[in-house]
Amino acid sequence: MYDRVFSGKFLFHGSFQDLDIGVENGIITGIKKHINEEKKILKNGIIPAGTDTHVHFRDPGETDKEDFSTGTISAIFGGTTTVFDMPNNRRKIDNYAAYSDKLEIVRRKAFCDFGLYSMFTGTNGDIISKESSGIKVYMGETTNTGGMNNYSEDAVRTISEMGIPVVFHAEDGSCLKKHGGRARNLKEYSSIRPMECEEIAIERANNMKLSRGVITHMTHDYGTPYIKEVTPHHLLLNYDMPLGPYGKVNPPLRSRETQEDLIAKLVNGTFNIISSDHAPHVQNDKTDFEYSKAGIIGVETRIPLMLALVQKKLLSFDTFYKTCILNPAQLFNLRKGEIKIGNYADFMSVDFSSMEKINDYRLHSKNPGSPFNGFDAIFPSDVIMRGETVIEGKELIGDKMGKYIRELK
Repeated sequence: MYDRVFSGKFLFHGSFQDLDIGVENGIITGIKKHINEEKKILKNGIIPAGTDTHVHFRDPGETDKEDFSTGTISAIFGGTTTVFDMPNNRRKIDNYAAYSDKLEIVRRKAFCDFGLYSMFTGTNGDIISKESSGIKVYMGETTNTGGMNNYSEDAVRTISEMGIPVVFHAEDGSCLKKHGGRARNLKEYSSIRPMECEEIAIERANNMKLSRGVITHMTHDYGTPYIKEVTPHHLLLNYDMPLGPYGKVNPPLRSRETQEDLIAKLVNGTFNIISSDHAPHVQNDKTDFEYSKAGIIGVETRIPLMLALVQKKLLSFDTFYKTCILNPAQLFNLRKGEIKIGNYADFMSVDFSSMEKINDYRLHSKNPGSPFNGFDAIFPSDVIMRGETVIEGKELIGDKMGKYIRELK
């Protein structure tokens, strides 16, 4: 006997197959052509739910922008059942006390499963919480951090030996200061945070020789032995689009030529992970361009935007699946991202013909203004997390059942 049985056309071993999936205690324990028990029929194609390894839910400290409830609700509406939240809160998460305090605040708000990063400042390796899901290194100034100028070899060795992903915001601080100045539009903003600053930072990150390094939100392809992350906004947007402050982000949007080259590299398999870098701000922070805050929302639209590219045959399903679902889960050794015995029963049903235009008023972020307003997307109709239906017919029916990933192992 199973707790639940789901029946439908599941992505299994690389193809969609008619299967019954038996679930016990939230874990897949049976995969068969037929299970003779009461079952829930799922329509359309059923694929594993996604993992977003890069979000900024602003909680605690700036919950007028987002909180862990609205952020995780947005995630599951977009087919994502696990998120990893960044440490550049107003109170930096750069020691074990701050990490513990944040965990206790957000864990009672989570609608989906989650992990938390700690911030590496260059010298704080000994006081970073051993519970951390990952380490974030800000190599230059960005929201709520001035960046890391120097580091000690001992501290780098300490974080490397923790055996968790170390991810880099790769914009070199000295380079940013060199090019700094006024920017009244997206093109000027790209010029004061140029690709040169990314290249210098990536070279510095490479020199740390970490065993599990990740370069986040790359705006162009640059040589690194580390895992390469790219975002939907750098893939689909450029500085010539009339986006105003809602297109302002760090690192900046680049030229159309650079953007098109980036997506061509994605198609050719250059990048390992697509993450949203979901970073909301209140409307008043997105008015005057020069003084507006940098950040774009995206946790709810990441998978739907990529599914639309698959349906248009601009992106292979295999590349979508690996970069949005499988590889992000594997980076953190999650028992997710694949329909197989022993994994958590996290999946979503998708009608690939249900293309719609993104309407940011219908998004679930606390501040839903999106530069993707009007873009084509395919949203999941049903989302199941650990065997529980949380979205049904594009309506939220689940409650706050998200768990800290250490509790899932």
